[in-house]
Amino acid sequence: MIRLTLSSERVRNTVITNEQGQVLYKTDTPFKLFGADITTIHRIKSNVDSYHMRDQFEVLGEIEWHQFGSSKFRTGGTEIETNQFIPRKGLLSGKRVFTGPDGRPYRWDLTFNVVILSRNDGSRMEVARFHRATLGIIGKKRKAMLEVSPEMAHMMDTVIMTFVYVEQLRRDKEKRRTIGD
Repeated sequence: MIRLTLSSERVRNTVITNEQGQVLYKTDTPFKLFGADITTIHRIKSNVDSYHMRDQFEVLGEIEWHQFGSSKFRTGGTEIETNQFIPRKGLLSGKRVFTGPDGRPYRWDLTFNVVILSRNDGSRMEVARFHRATLGIIGKKRKAMLEVSPEMAHMMDTVIMTFVYVEQLRRDKEKRRTIGD
């Protein structure tokens, strides 16, 4: 498995590193008093100059968050509403489905405390899973981590974009449930 560590469980403002500590992605959501929040997802850019040792990033995409109506993904010069690209499966379901760039169907399952990506076919093979941070009171202390199957490396950008979206949905639902208690 490819293990990606998050600097924070707050996926709208985090840094995602590989096992060697190399920053691969980072997300940023500036505070806005009015209007829709926009999360920008940056990915590491390859250095063409071997003497240039400073990390450079490029914008992978943006998520424009809406409380009412569909949020929007912007990437590669296109904009698509989330209810078209990654719609809810079922009326009250915690499942989101999408077709990957490889043409295969995938499904994120949003459970109470975790999100899991699997193929949305007969195999239901799990290809990614998010692990929340632990304090180490019971078991070993660890940072939040996204484990991704190596077979998903060809579409890691899509995994990251959709992960940020569904994990924020899960967090928002968890927050509403806590407030309602």
